Amino acid sequence: MSQLSQRPEKPVVGVPMPHESAAQHVTGSALYTDDLIHRTKDVLHAYPVQVMKAHGRIIALRTEPALAVPGVVRVLTAADVPGVNDAGMKHDEPLFPDEVMFHGHAVAWVLGETLEAARLGAAAVEVELDELPSLITLQEAIAAGSFHGARPVMLAGDVEAGFADSAHVFTGEFQFSDQEHFYLETHAALALVDEAEQVFVQSSTQHPSETQEIVAHVLGLHSHEVTVQCLRMGGGFGGKEMQPHGFAAVAALGAKLTGRPVRVRLNRTQDLTMSGKRHGFHATWKIGFDTEGRIQALDATLTADGGWSLDLSEPVVARALCHIDNTYWIPHARVAGRIAKTNKVSNTAFRGFGGPQGMLVIEDIMGRCAPLLGLDPMELRERNFYRPGQFTPYGQQVGQAERISAVWQQVKDGGRLAERRREIEAFNAAHPNTKRALAITGVKFGISFNLTAFNQGGALVLIYKDGSVLINHGGTEMGQGLHTKMLQVAATTLGIPLRKVRLAPTRTDKVPNTSATAASAGADLNGAAVKNACEQLRERLLEVAGTRLGASAADVRIVEGVARVLGTEAELAWDDLVRTAYLQRVQLSAAGFYRTEGLHWDAKAFRGTPFKYFSHGAAAAEVEVDGFTGAYRIRRVDVVHDVGDSLSPMIDIGQVEGGFVQGAGWLTLEDMRWDGGDGPGRGRLLTQAASTYKLPSFSEMPEEFNVTLLENATEEGAVYGSKAVGEPPLMLAFSVREALRQAAAAFGPAGVSVELASPATPEAVYWAIEAARGGDAGGGDDAREGGEVRVDTSALSHA
Repeated sequence: MSQLSQRPEKPVVGVPMPHESAAQHVTGSALYTDDLIHRTKDVLHAYPVQVMKAHGRIIALRTEPALAVPGVVRVLTAADVPGVNDAGMKHDEPLFPDEVMFHGHAVAWVLGETLEAARLGAAAVEVELDELPSLITLQEAIAAGSFHGARPVMLAGDVEAGFADSAHVFTGEFQFSDQEHFYLETHAALALVDEAEQVFVQSSTQHPSETQEIVAHVLGLHSHEVTVQCLRMGGGFGGKEMQPHGFAAVAALGAKLTGRPVRVRLNRTQDLTMSGKRHGFHATWKIGFDTEGRIQALDATLTADGGWSLDLSEPVVARALCHIDNTYWIPHARVAGRIAKTNKVSNTAFRGFGGPQGMLVIEDIMGRCAPLLGLDPMELRERNFYRPGQFTPYGQQVGQAERISAVWQQVKDGGRLAERRREIEAFNAAHPNTKRALAITGVKFGISFNLTAFNQGGALVLIYKDGSVLINHGGTEMGQGLHTKMLQVAATTLGIPLRKVRLAPTRTDKVPNTSATAASAGADLNGAAVKNACEQLRERLLEVAGTRLGASAADVRIVEGVARVLGTEAELAWDDLVRTAYLQRVQLSAAGFYRTEGLHWDAKAFRGTPFKYFSHGAAAAEVEVDGFTGAYRIRRVDVVHDVGDSLSPMIDIGQVEGGFVQGAGWLTLEDMRWDGGDGPGRGRLLTQAASTYKLPSFSEMPEEFNVTLLENATEEGAVYGSKAVGEPPLMLAFSVREALRQAAAAFGPAGVSVELASPATPEAVYWAIEAARGGDAGGGDDAREGGEVRVDTSALSHA
């Protein structure tokens, strides 16, 4: 076992414990960025001047009327920027634009003594616009040839030969929805400038170092003149990886120009209309199977709706391509990716980061094609699982391929799938207007950042004279429990009780050049860095203990806060050990670092080993559908998920449950609507609040929800044998969508192939039921010519 994965005697990791801030969360005492204004004197409030047109060039921007509003202090415009007027890493996102690129684009910001004064001031600003044509839908952008960014192509084997060898060939088209993050805390930043002109920004950001970088270049400063702190976030889900930078820069610019603290906090409507979403995708595909139903070849094009600027669209598309295989071996593949440029908000990272979109394409294909092949969907999926020694289409060997089958079989056995399917058949035979179905799907998700340089983490650990320990690391806490795990890692490595360890807020002046808390890599990178720092300190303290106890340092162990010599009664309490070390002038602080080894990625050739390992999981979902309305309920969900040796089981089970529900929301409920008409509201987001954007709630939770973590699953080369847990569980929700497809099919003749929109809202399920009753493929036509079946899935976008 590797040193990184090996656990010492009586570790604190692996012990179920609540979130370190759980009590503060539920009592309301936990502080978030916007709470800090009440502790800050003379704060100014910033309010955006939004232009409610989808596209146009600014002819005139008149700020004088705003300055006449009582309480308005200043209006920020492009002329006020001392550095670079850009808030993006691709330099394609002007902080103060001269061209409106989406409905609700902020072109200036008003600073007021009160939020109401700033709001009234923003309303008084006059913007003259030369309206320009706009592209709102993916179809419009594709038809216009409006694309930006890289256009990668993933190639494996000989695609034409693969199709020539296929007994069955199907083609189709599929479009599926974007998704709003809808974190509880909207975007927020609070900036102030001290007497040394040092800029200090409190920001709700997943990537403090990048926020620091953007703020610095907007202000024309060096990074060491800007400090960014993230206390905690009320949710992020990827929506605060790139998008907070501009809001932090506005606050910092206002503070620099006025000499007063400036607060930016978006209300919910502003957050929804100004910040990016999960990328909606359009896919065209062609797939070939042999006579046994094994995939021979896949040819697909994935088009992401990038919105008006690039943001993270390029790596999102790259990850989508890398995950279109999911758990299935595809010997011959050609998959192209491209990014549509539309006049909408710039879409960004969202839990799974393109992986869910790629995996949804292949899972939809499998569910759609199984009846056409005369196979049970469960059987079709099993026949195509990766086997040990096989490689992905981009050239990485699938390690632990046996776990794909292991978690699958454990769900089948633990969930009594065979028995329950017989019960469902009997129920469906007796109920003509209500049908049930049970579907199982798997997950293979690669862990690491696509950009190799991001796979590094840092930490700073301090031991004080009284034996207490303070840890700083580069990861941010957004409710996912990262800080809890880091406390457990530090206590385990030092061999002390958890109560001895405290964690400081994430700050760029404590740990520099950190990566975003994203890609499910937060615990892997920061945990290994914390462990590295603690190991340095422990080695120093073992030398002190050995000298004090008259033994070799190699014979000393620190367990539960006591240093003991092996085979003797000699011992030394932790506090005494630390005090002794201080008196001997032993350094009691250490900077830790970790870089993920073994990664290689050639973005142009689209080949390499981009992932440290794969996380695996399987889920079975049982649903009941009403044939009159399409309404449904999730009766039961059974999950087995691979998190290696869990660092914190209670936290991980919560992450699996939360990820599953968020995935089910994306696939079945969350229906984003944009005004695509030619009227004055063209480009407007129509679902601007929780009243019109349907989020999962208690009523959508499975009536029975069983989550099991895979046992005996140590991950070599990861911190204490654990695996990432943030993103992979979201894709387990494919099982719900596939169960709905099968339930809709149960209303029609045997073997009917059902198309299902995404999100599969009750309306969409109703239309799928109607199509099944008619015995067709959801309104499409199946024309068999020369062994090829044309599956027209255009109806998938009607929802």
